[in-house]
Amino acid sequence: MTDAAHADWRTDRIGAALRGENPTVMRRLDASFAVIGDVQFLPGYSVLLADEPYVERLSDLPRPKRRAYLDDLDRMAEAVERACARQDPAFRRVNIEILGNEEPFLHAHVWPRYAWEPPEIVNMPVWLYPRAHWSAGSYRLGPLHDGLREAIARELDRLAPTD
Repeated sequence: MTDAAHADWRTDRIGAALRGENPTVMRRLDASFAVIGDVQFLPGYSVLLADEPYVERLSDLPRPKRRAYLDDLDRMAEAVERACARQDPAFRRVNIEILGNEEPFLHAHVWPRYAWEPPEIVNMPVWLYPRAHWSAGSYRLGPLHDGLREAIARELDRLAPTD
């Protein structure tokens, strides 16, 4: 992928997902896209993107679509939990956040949390990690994360509704 194409999907993550051009998409769900996070200092970090680009908050969705989005979030959180717990015995739990303070589109963060995290951060919000964690090349999503990404995607498939 060229740098221009790489930058392009990041400026319109949902539109790129709808066009099949967002390389972080793991699965298309009922009302959203399950994507692996751009940074992986907490391996398995994932984001649920609403499938409507101009929706800014959960309450903007009609109630049936809102329920579908929250069901997708539940499914993704459980998939991350299962995959991360199998990969790392130090896995503790997932934290789920819908913030929307910086990015003006509906999305939810699913953060795996581990016992090996620094003691001053392990029980705190992930946003307290040093800024270097968010931009360091060593934490950038890459081929090293393919196995975990595939494990989360398989769990998403296993947890798919059967009705």
